[in-house]
Amino acid sequence: MPSVNFKNHLQLHLIVFIWGFTAILGELITLDALPLVWTRILIAVGFVFLFIKLSKRSLVLNTKTITLFFICGFVIAIHWLTFFHAIKISNISITLACISTGAFFTSLLEPIFYKRKIIWYEVFLGIMVVVGLLIIFSFETQYIEGILTALLSAALSATFSIINGKFANKYDSLIISFYELLGGLFVLTVFLFLLGDFNAQVFNFQGFDWLWLLILGSVCTAYPFIATIDIMKYLSPYTVMLTINLEPIYGTILAVILFTENEKMTPAFYIGAIIILSTVILNTYFKKLKKVSHN
Repeated sequence: MPSVNFKNHLQLHLIVFIWGFTAILGELITLDALPLVWTRILIAVGFVFLFIKLSKRSLVLNTKTITLFFICGFVIAIHWLTFFHAIKISNISITLACISTGAFFTSLLEPIFYKRKIIWYEVFLGIMVVVGLLIIFSFETQYIEGILTALLSAALSATFSIINGKFANKYDSLIISFYELLGGLFVLTVFLFLLGDFNAQVFNFQGFDWLWLLILGSVCTAYPFIATIDIMKYLSPYTVMLTINLEPIYGTILAVILFTENEKMTPAFYIGAIIILSTVILNTYFKKLKKVSHN
């Protein structure tokens, strides 16, 4: 029988593949980043609420806990907003390559949140990520704004994963997901009202936008959001974030197939991206080496 960890790793890879597809949907959907993410979260909240009602779970929690979930929801909402904005102002390949730095940010933040020692190979892998980024920065200068936006998105993703790592062992993943998504929806609604963008002109759906948004909100958000929180009961935030580094592989392959002209990059980009993505393989190797040495 497969081990619990093996099943969780397998499910995590399925989730990462699905997340790779979100970048494709972000390119296909004609809406700007803010109304796109707002609609995505609204659909996801609806699906999660339906799951909760069908499973007869209680949403009753104390105000302090709900507030913490809301704050975490703010973080994930801004992460998604910067992610899709980066795609709109650069392209899928650049955005996904920069999102891979999430593991680097996690290696810096996890020791602080979990009060553990810094692990040497995480620092080494972090340096590799920086080298890969410097190569991309040096040659893809026309995408600087997109690169910086995607790096901010990666840092927010790392922060979100670490915070949720603490929640995962204490609360039901469905309940966490509902309140975090609700918190994200709240903060984006405030943004839309402050910007005066809550109108039909901003939410001008075209072509297959509704279909892509329905897939994005359900298959690519509600399911992986709940499943990832559940997985974090068994896997560390760093392992989760480093596995997410495979997202650019899946997403970039799909992007090159579907948007060939827009996704043509310089050879330097691919060198930098390969350096960043190789950290996934090296992390697995170092973790196995560490496990063997402890046995």
